[in-house]
Amino acid sequence: GTMMLQGPATRLTIFIGESDQWRHHPVYTEIVHRAHAAGLAGASVMRGIEGFGASSHIHTTRILSLSEDLPVAIVIVDSAERIEAFLPQVDELVTEGLVILDPVNVITYTGRMPEDAA
Repeated sequence: GTMMLQGPATRLTIFIGESDQWRHHPVYTEIVHRAHAAGLAGASVMRGIEGFGASSHIHTTRILSLSEDLPVAIVIVDSAERIEAFLPQVDELVTEGLVILDPVNVITYTGRMPEDAA
């Protein structure tokens, strides 16, 4: 079916390092998979090009090194209740990072339309 979300919602933003691992794969991948499994409306991962966090080391794409740990942001928007229910999983996966919750107003978000509706 078509997913629609409009009106008051909660945005969950998680800033972590691109190289942060959970059982040999990236934490951001695990969060997205779990968000999908939890039936959340959607999740997007944005890659940062430069930044610093709690460790206060500056990470940047200008230095081409495998040891770099660039910031990634995972953004998930859904109802306050669904986001709230998902937080324990975030807590389990994010050992070092920044987790932000803020109230948002969704103007329009529609999933793919079924082919026969075209």
